[in-house]
Amino acid sequence: MIIRSVVSALQAPEESVLADARRHAGDPARHEALAARVAALGEIEHRSGRTRAASGRFRVAAWNAERLKFAGASERLVMFADADIVLMSEIDLGMARSGNRHTLRELGDALELDRLFCVEFVELGHGDARETAAHGHERNLEGFHGNGILSRFPLKAPFVVKLDDGGVWFDHPEQGRLGARNAIAARIDAPTESFWAVSVHLESKTDPQDRCRQTLRLLEALRSEIGDAPCVIGGDFNTKAMPSDETDLAAAFSEPERHEPLFAAMRAAGFEWRTANRPQVTQRMRPDGAPLPPHRRLDWIFVRGLEAFHAETVPAVDEEGRAISDHDMITADVDFRRP
Repeated sequence: MIIRSVVSALQAPEESVLADARRHAGDPARHEALAARVAALGEIEHRSGRTRAASGRFRVAAWNAERLKFAGASERLVMFADADIVLMSEIDLGMARSGNRHTLRELGDALELDRLFCVEFVELGHGDARETAAHGHERNLEGFHGNGILSRFPLKAPFVVKLDDGGVWFDHPEQGRLGARNAIAARIDAPTESFWAVSVHLESKTDPQDRCRQTLRLLEALRSEIGDAPCVIGGDFNTKAMPSDETDLAAAFSEPERHEPLFAAMRAAGFEWRTANRPQVTQRMRPDGAPLPPHRRLDWIFVRGLEAFHAETVPAVDEEGRAISDHDMITADVDFRRP
């Protein structure tokens, strides 16, 4: 399913929809009809920034911001990374756990960047057990959680690809949700040619075969929408089958499809990852100190028709060294020249 409808602001779901969803949680047959009553699940929010034309080399980052709770520290991290395009996942809009803020809009406003946001899920509660314990007495204003793109360049012709049929989280005992995993794409024009930037978030509570199916769905949508145009894809691919030991991870970089078949699908579609990533884990301890072992590399950048180099892993910490997400940011420099 492709979403193309662009709006300047997403509207909160009606309370009656949320009440019905909570009442029928656990009945997957009702999910599709309930999700259809939330207009924001079929829309893309776009706000313009103070942009410039793309040319020559640029830097791309991918970051799972784990709700994007820490406004000032997140702004400083993006500034430090000096990325021209930031492919973001796990962004809150109107969630009590992140101060009922429009986190991406605030970050984009502060940095004067073009920005796109799409809703993956309408949260029926306050989040996981830790977040519910801390914020369960508060009200979510919108209850949205999703993915986005920040850019110094104008983001054109955006569309969203639904990566599953929805309802995977509808009956979750702790964290009920309406919606589906998705990817958001936009075209960026340069003087000689254009390229596409895509932010992706694959399902976390699944297996390598299902992650490959989601990747194939994305690649088929991209083939239909953009053909073989130059493209950079980044995000949280939830590649939990990759080795956690960094020596083993480095060895797995040449044939990661032995652990995660989605890499074979990406290779067949012309995408390269070895020059756009370093063999380092990207998970870290959660901001509240909750343990999350073992840490793995879940986040990746892929390029097609472009050259990538100078891949880095940027610690997602504040000035005191405290975590602001359970994922580090990854970056790579990219050149318009075809390899």
